Amino acid sequence: MKITVIGSGYVGLVSGACLAELGNDVVCLDVDSRKIDILNSGGVPIFEPGLEDVIKNNVAAGRLRFTTDVAESVAHGLVQMIAVGTPPDEDGSADLQYVIAAARAIGRTMTEYKVIVDKSTVPVGTAEKVKMAVQEELDKRGITSLPSPAGGRGTGGEGPGTGQPAFSVVSNPEFLKEGAAIDDFNRPDRIVVGADDEQAIKIMREMYAPFQRNHERLMVMDIRSAELTKYAANAMLATRISFMNELANLAERVGADIEHVRKGIGSDQRIGYHFLYAGCGYGGSCFPKDVRALQRTGEEYGLPMKVLAAVELVNDAQKSVLLQKITRRFGEDLKGKHFALWGLSFKPGTDDMREASSRVVMEGLWARGATVTAYDPVAMKETRHIYGERADLRYADNSKDALQDADALVIVTEWKIFKSPDFNVIKSRLKQPVIFDGRNLFEPASVAALGIEYHGIGRES
Repeated sequence: MKITVIGSGYVGLVSGACLAELGNDVVCLDVDSRKIDILNSGGVPIFEPGLEDVIKNNVAAGRLRFTTDVAESVAHGLVQMIAVGTPPDEDGSADLQYVIAAARAIGRTMTEYKVIVDKSTVPVGTAEKVKMAVQEELDKRGITSLPSPAGGRGTGGEGPGTGQPAFSVVSNPEFLKEGAAIDDFNRPDRIVVGADDEQAIKIMREMYAPFQRNHERLMVMDIRSAELTKYAANAMLATRISFMNELANLAERVGADIEHVRKGIGSDQRIGYHFLYAGCGYGGSCFPKDVRALQRTGEEYGLPMKVLAAVELVNDAQKSVLLQKITRRFGEDLKGKHFALWGLSFKPGTDDMREASSRVVMEGLWARGATVTAYDPVAMKETRHIYGERADLRYADNSKDALQDADALVIVTEWKIFKSPDFNVIKSRLKQPVIFDGRNLFEPASVAALGIEYHGIGRES
């Protein structure tokens, strides 16, 4: 199948590369010539484990290519997959300008029937806006019918006629986790398709047929339900995280251990263990943005999302918990103090630092006069891009070097390489053996037995 993916960011690159891996003929379009130049020269503008190899293999096989040519890309694909960014607007709602711009570009240049797929995370009602934008462009061109995939004629948009429409709009939200996106795409729990005509559903079934061989994964529903499903999924996961963080703070007050509590409630099959880990708050490009956008949708329909408002409030506060622990131990004035920081990305497996807890911690330490030496396995370049060179921030080449002459170690991201450190090295390189563990990587009693002062999340009285 010929597929065009509009947008060469995280979702677009992963989707395009994985669809090409299935044998499809895929063109990825982006108006950012810098990104396309990087891709055409053999590079990848984002970090995602395994993605570079998949891209290189499919480019070499001739199944995947990249372009800035809008007319070429629209002409190429029967399926036009919109995977552009939907950044938060000032009021928290999703900014749809790039989605609508992509839709208009399709409408301006299409010459035959297309299935236009909203892959970007978009609020309820976006499909109607996309459909309207495409139809407006067709109307400007005076087009009332276009060839259908079966070779017949289709009517334009809502116009009269007995054939298929000139185009269909489908909602097909992504459920990719940064750091595990290739596996998520190739082994999906479910494939949600929101569509209102049989021709589009048939084509989507054909595209996703390779995933249907073992059991039915494709869920067909109305478009608005599909749009809401994506936001609902992320909001539920964010809710679990904030709930556990609030419980962790209570556990400290009452003298309980949140890890014991987690195991106790996670063993209940109705609850399970996923996303029940206490820590220093969630970040990234999805959860914060989607929680706010869903709240905004509720406001537009006169129904405040009270639970989600609390989820966001708890998460914002949780990002400062490590700072509070540090200032309780060392005082509010941290002038002359130096801290080692392990982990900069918002989660393991990515270099994404959008709304990362590390930024709150570092900026809070700097505001109090402290200096930081930071290390992350993959996010060092992104950190330099954000903060540049500054006197209160040093960049370490490895986790051990970050420790040298620091007053304490602060752990923000749960990278695997941090989970089994040499505690003797930690003790010897720190000025004093103190660890602030924002992800509960270690057992407090075991660390304390080594003569190290340990501060976890929800694990202190």
